[in-house]
Amino acid sequence: MELLSTPKNIEINNITCDSFRISWAMEKGDLERVTHYFIDLNKKENKNSNKFKHRDVPTKLVAKAVPLPMTVRGHWFLSPRTEYSVAVQTAVKQSDGEYLVSGWSETVEFCTGDYAKEHLAQLQEKAELIAGRMLRFSVFYRNQHKEYFQHVRMHCGNVMKPSLKDNSGSHGSPTSGMLHGIFFSCNTEFNTGQPPQDSPYGRYRFQIPAQRLFNPNTNLYFADFYCMYTAYHYVVLVLAPKGSSGDLFCRERLPQLDISSNKFLTCCVEEGELVYRHAQDSILEVIYTEPVDLSLGVLGEISGHQLMSLSTANAKKDPSCKTCNISVGR
Repeated sequence: MELLSTPKNIEINNITCDSFRISWAMEKGDLERVTHYFIDLNKKENKNSNKFKHRDVPTKLVAKAVPLPMTVRGHWFLSPRTEYSVAVQTAVKQSDGEYLVSGWSETVEFCTGDYAKEHLAQLQEKAELIAGRMLRFSVFYRNQHKEYFQHVRMHCGNVMKPSLKDNSGSHGSPTSGMLHGIFFSCNTEFNTGQPPQDSPYGRYRFQIPAQRLFNPNTNLYFADFYCMYTAYHYVVLVLAPKGSSGDLFCRERLPQLDISSNKFLTCCVEEGELVYRHAQDSILEVIYTEPVDLSLGVLGEISGHQLMSLSTANAKKDPSCKTCNISVGR
């Protein structure tokens, strides 16, 4: 039987966090003969790869020939925001069950995308299942080392500036390495109604009245849900003043929450006053997208311990947790 030509001019498009479309050119005579495609997909490893994670197998997809372009979806657990290389081979299945194959094409590289809104909505639904009852609170707070606040006072005009979010949490979060903001907490101890006296981020705490950051002129977005091989889970929310650059960024990429009615963080008018509540059973990480002047709050030192083991700085999400993972990637 006449040999098959090697596929050429590989094109990858319509890339999402868990799928892509692929096409290539074949000689006209091969189009009617080819019965199968072999697609070899490999994740590009880097020095920060998790050495304990199972290798992605199988890497070769055998598919019946279909008109090109062909959508590849669900054949592998593709990871969001990950670089891959792909090569293709065509084949004719013969009467004895063996394949006549072409040579392998050139290798093409591409990177998968972030979670889309529909994927984040799935994460949100999972997070809602474990959010628990709502507890009242009155302040947002931010813990850091003494040197951080000294730097803000001496070199930043007493104003905390938004910084780029790190890569903690879900690998496919659109906010990682893209959104600028300032991290705040709001969780309280259920028996005292006050912020806990321990923190993984430093012994100095800035507290600001909740209404300074969260009010009817603020939009609220769901950004992530994850854990770090622990029983407790983190929910990442974004607070962005309406019309701000952070608000415009989030509006395109994140599910928006009703500020007065959601499972995580609420702001309601009760008897003429703003009342704030947070979910009891999740640790909330709240990103505020605008600068914050220290004069708007109070700075003090906590009496508890610095629990470094609870720090989420660049924390990697547990890919095996059934509570906080969705099927499209990790």
